[in-house]
Amino acid sequence: MQRDSSPVAIVFPGQGSQYAGMGREIYEYSDSAKECFHTADRALGKKLSSLCFEGSMEELMLTENAQPAILTHSIALYNEFSSLLEFSPKIYSGHSLGEYSALVASGALGFEDAVRLVRNRGRYMQSAVPVGTGSMAAIIGIDIETVRAAMEKSRNGDVLEVANYNAPDQIVIAGNGKAVERCMENARTMGAKRCISLKVSAPFHCSLMLPAAARLSDDLDRVEFGKMAVPVVANVNAQKVFNGEAFRRLLLEQVSKPVLWVECVRTIIKDGVRLFIEIGPGKVLAGLIKRIDKNVSVVNIEKPDDFNPALQIIREG
Repeated sequence: MQRDSSPVAIVFPGQGSQYAGMGREIYEYSDSAKECFHTADRALGKKLSSLCFEGSMEELMLTENAQPAILTHSIALYNEFSSLLEFSPKIYSGHSLGEYSALVASGALGFEDAVRLVRNRGRYMQSAVPVGTGSMAAIIGIDIETVRAAMEKSRNGDVLEVANYNAPDQIVIAGNGKAVERCMENARTMGAKRCISLKVSAPFHCSLMLPAAARLSDDLDRVEFGKMAVPVVANVNAQKVFNGEAFRRLLLEQVSKPVLWVECVRTIIKDGVRLFIEIGPGKVLAGLIKRIDKNVSVVNIEKPDDFNPALQIIREG
């Protein structure tokens, strides 16, 4: 790959994009992808590859499985696709878990370290609160001010916070289950088009995750962060970060703080990017990016068949 950069951003999806059979096509496509999955197997001491290709959706929904599975699928695709590029992307970012994929792609974090970190991150997040006491919901069709007003009416002393600023009209909330339910009801009466209870195992990106962050801190302290070939826009502050070491703190904060995805995308666009390439399972980020700014182009790479169409779009500029 040449060192010249192009005004292209590569972004990586987070938890929720997993599906049964994920990664099989890229695994069968190249030896480098096979090695990526086998490296993850060795790092975790378990057959993550078999879980991805043959496991049930119930198994993949478990946070400690979903996180390394999505990261491994994303990096297997990225490694193969990046070998076809004649330039370096201008910037990377990722949504929540996807930030780890972005750091691997940037050179700031080793793949094996990342796989182990996200497996443990998933375990810690899952066990931070008793099962069934926390939940998350997507509020669609009203702006953030209205969502905050609905939250204020619904809190009643419980934890209820914004977890993800996904799009101007899509806000994800997290907290104690009853407070989330009350907020969904209030948001509907205040004009929300849809309120969707998310199928997650814990209330991510809110203060209920502080115990998980405390446990992850020790793991992050043991990992080496290297120099970054390409900057990464961080979830917690939507700023470009050029120093891999800075992510030791940012990844810790990310566990219990909201994902500022709208601002991350706007930061990237302000930097001159007009083409986003989403690499990994699903097409969630592609949809969100278009809702944030209809004037940018988004390409999704989920399987090897997507490589050539994406390259053609890049060439056409």
